[in-house]
Amino acid sequence: MKTTIAEVGKYVGQSVTIGCWLANKRSSGKIAFLQLRDGTGFIQGVVVKAEVGEEIFKLSKELTQESSLFVTGVVREDDRAPSGYELTVESVEIIHEAKDYPITPKEHGTEFLMDHRHLWLRSKRQHAVMKVRNEIIRATYEFFNEQGFVKVDPPILTGSSAEGTTNLFHTKYFDEDAFLSQSGQLYMEAAAMALGKVFSFGPTFRAEKSKTRRHLIEFWMIEPEMAFMDHEDSLKIQEEYVSFIVQSVLRNCKQELAALERDTTKLENVIAPFPRITYDEAVEMLQKDGHEIEWGEDFGAPHETAIAEKFDKPVFITHYPAEIKAFYMKPDPERADVVLCADLIAPEGYGEIIGGSQRIDDEELMKQRFDEHNLSLDSYQWYLDLQKYGSVPHSGFGLGLERTVGWVCGTEHVRETIPFPRLLNRLYP
Repeated sequence: MKTTIAEVGKYVGQSVTIGCWLANKRSSGKIAFLQLRDGTGFIQGVVVKAEVGEEIFKLSKELTQESSLFVTGVVREDDRAPSGYELTVESVEIIHEAKDYPITPKEHGTEFLMDHRHLWLRSKRQHAVMKVRNEIIRATYEFFNEQGFVKVDPPILTGSSAEGTTNLFHTKYFDEDAFLSQSGQLYMEAAAMALGKVFSFGPTFRAEKSKTRRHLIEFWMIEPEMAFMDHEDSLKIQEEYVSFIVQSVLRNCKQELAALERDTTKLENVIAPFPRITYDEAVEMLQKDGHEIEWGEDFGAPHETAIAEKFDKPVFITHYPAEIKAFYMKPDPERADVVLCADLIAPEGYGEIIGGSQRIDDEELMKQRFDEHNLSLDSYQWYLDLQKYGSVPHSGFGLGLERTVGWVCGTEHVRETIPFPRLLNRLYP
């Protein structure tokens, strides 16, 4: 009976065959312990010399790390095992013998591991991070599908930018200038005017020369956009969405969180509603704590961390100054110097994971913003059409997947949260 490690619980007491790789091994006298992995999980195979005979026992002891195998054995329950099961090995067949695998059980430096990222992904910790990432993606689709959103795919190559072209990657589109997308938002606004509630999930690119643990050059964003919804409506969707994905991970990734040694009590608090403070209140809070910041300045990582430490859940900071936010954000009707926006700051120093706002729905005000930001009418005329033809109140937001994965997993650096990270000085592998 062929099966996978994830499915062995269905076959307790039965003999099964698993296609797998040898992650590690150790032996003690007449018993060998094989740490096996198959992509779905990890399990220990116990090889007893008296039960399998000299030939299979000798083969098991000589197996090399990351050799591929067919291992046949009887599934046993074991409360000490992370998965709750182990395998009493009956036979081992080598598919391919790996020699001199570079990532050994000893400690390796980060640069070495990043140079071997294609192999580092096989490790138990990286496997756990990727499984959590996958669960967040799965739960994202479940949440937005249940809420009646339509998935729409914006272009990656674009002739315009959501937030100016300063940090974009320039390329040639035949004889025209083009850029790699930094956000699908403007296109999602157009889609919302056609389909009501939409969301995208795709790669975005920022040519920022940043080396912080929170930044990647290429990362993935979930960007919902909603017609007939104001700023308050959007905040409710945001907190419900974040609560949903965190609780889904807690429910479906227990083994992975245990492998990461994640303190899950901090995640259990992540249930809507979330606390909210205004930008004004945040500045006052920081100043009282001795931070040198003036009204009108944007928050850096230390500021966001200091604010987050005062709460046991993610916290919204709302109503930022218009001058430090994007051109498309709607001014507060009661106070023109701030906009109807919010950043969601994750606990434990992981910083902003969501940025969102109510969008401008007035054609004349949008034209004024175009002038103030020196935006080309030729490039953005299509976007102005959204305010010209049947404009409605609408709101949206973007969640950065990798920062969210980093926070949920408790990883030190965002580079571990994407299969093949693109960093300031890294385009390999």
